[in-house]
Amino acid sequence: MLRFAILTVSDRSARGEREDRSGPALADAVRANGWEVAHTAILPDDLPTLRDTLARWADSDAYDVILTTGGTGFAPRDVTPEATRAVVERLAPGLSEAMRAASLQITAHAMLSRAVAGIRGQTLIVNLPGSPKAAVENFAVIAPVLPHAVKLLRGDQSAEKEHRKL
Repeated sequence: MLRFAILTVSDRSARGEREDRSGPALADAVRANGWEVAHTAILPDDLPTLRDTLARWADSDAYDVILTTGGTGFAPRDVTPEATRAVVERLAPGLSEAMRAASLQITAHAMLSRAVAGIRGQTLIVNLPGSPKAAVENFAVIAPVLPHAVKLLRGDQSAEKEHRKL
């Protein structure tokens, strides 16, 4: 059972001015795969707050995967990738590349995504777009590899056998 935390990054949603639709949409997508949503939160686009939260969540060992939604574009306050890069120990560029490649089949705006993915300890952190539709579409791209990724991060010996299946 994979354990997820979902962090919505939005000034307006954090202030209660706009309903968060992306976090709940992602939670539904996670549960539809049979996985657990262990924690959700909404934070403003603030680099120190995001950085500290991501580090604390990853270091807690309570979550296998942390999904962020929002803050990945070109707007001046879009700092989610910077916060993620500040806390990960190793980047996982294949996940971001796969999401952008799939999204480009839907919209040219996918080229504007600055989303990153990386590893801190045994936790995978993945940035997703702020749009509920795009967040769920991007999550669907990476969902098939997440169980294997988590096994590898945990040092699960059965992960080796799965390499032959892929």
